[in-house]
Amino acid sequence: MFENNKIFILGFARSGYEAAKFLIKRGNEVLINDGKTENNMDKEKLKELKDLGVKFFFGSHPDDLLDESYDYLIKNPGVPIHHKYIEKAEKLGIEVINEVEMAYRLLPKDVTLVGITGTNGKTTTTTLTYNVIKASEIRCHLAGNIGYPLCSFLDKLQSGDVIVMETSCQQLNNLKEFKPHIAVMTNLSPAHVDFFDNSYQQYKDVKTKIFKNQTENDIAILNLENEEVLNQTKDIKSKKLYFSSKQKSDCYLDNGVIYYNEEKVLDTRDMVIVGTHNAENAMVATIVAKQFNISNEVINKTICSFKGVEHRLEFSGEIGGVRYYNDTEATNIKCTQIALSSFDKPTVIILGGLERGQDFTELTSYMKNVKAIIAIGECRNRVKEYANSLNIPVYVHEFLKDGFKEIPSIVKPGDVVLLSPASASWDQYKECEIRGQEFKDLVKELMER
Repeated sequence: MFENNKIFILGFARSGYEAAKFLIKRGNEVLINDGKTENNMDKEKLKELKDLGVKFFFGSHPDDLLDESYDYLIKNPGVPIHHKYIEKAEKLGIEVINEVEMAYRLLPKDVTLVGITGTNGKTTTTTLTYNVIKASEIRCHLAGNIGYPLCSFLDKLQSGDVIVMETSCQQLNNLKEFKPHIAVMTNLSPAHVDFFDNSYQQYKDVKTKIFKNQTENDIAILNLENEEVLNQTKDIKSKKLYFSSKQKSDCYLDNGVIYYNEEKVLDTRDMVIVGTHNAENAMVATIVAKQFNISNEVINKTICSFKGVEHRLEFSGEIGGVRYYNDTEATNIKCTQIALSSFDKPTVIILGGLERGQDFTELTSYMKNVKAIIAIGECRNRVKEYANSLNIPVYVHEFLKDGFKEIPSIVKPGDVVLLSPASASWDQYKECEIRGQEFKDLVKELMER
């Protein structure tokens, strides 16, 4: 399989690079097409692939570049679902898949795959689960949307290995045979609907594809407190295990303590990461760990020492009794709701970014501790209108660095400064991590004054 074929890769990026490197070594003829110019590409990776024999076409998508001579089109997850090459490939009978599907079809049969999806919490849950399994001395690999393409592990896998993989909606959209032995749905709420024809139902249906090929011998781990999750999974075939922050279930939270099958596993007050959402992430990691018979001692020690994932409610420093948190990955309203609910201190929140029509009024019930808002980005004026409607002081600046200058005059010891924009970053940044790094750099500069 995937040998001596002619393969068209749409989109360079990390998954395109890893897929091309793997495929060319199996005797395939590989062409990578990307709308960006060659000057925007990683020069070292580009040279490496060219030396291996990969062909490239950058800067545009000519109508005649894709033809019936190709056996597969491998789509980068971020490429729009109605891209003209996708539609042409389907008309020509060329199978459209992505790097994850390609790699899955080549996985050894005795490797256990854990797939984790959901609207929020995927990366933290995936990392936490991986850390717990790794701490038990089981050979484990971290893969997927978290930044490690699945095909990059194919040559390293051994019998009995475990793969813990974050799967995004964009990846799930082009999966066909993919089937995790353990599949997790952390939660569901509106997100990425612009990618799916502005249809929330389409987004939910794509997310639920993670369970599509599971049988009664596989396991689905589900959030008992998320009605959307329950509705979407009522007809799946897999064995269901539930976690809950409000009621007894397979794994649940009661008075700050996490229980699995009525047995105490850990006290969340011993955890470094805060908030009910992180207790839920810990419950998922616990349920997965128990499928591998990992002890409570290992689970407890690993989860309680976990300091979090960069850019997700990341503690960035304390200055004069004021604590700064970088939550740049909060690119939607739900993430910012979660962030705000994690603190009971007076909070200065930095809101705004790409204009997507997000409804900031959905934050209102979470704003009780907010003492000021710094409005930034393309939608800053709408943030200002929202702040005015709540009679919360607001400071409006196009750029984060300018808004940040307001902070010393606003805060007092005991306050929290929170970058949790409820907005994507593409109005000013290539990716939201750059926004988060800028915030951390600004905090560091303030500390050094």
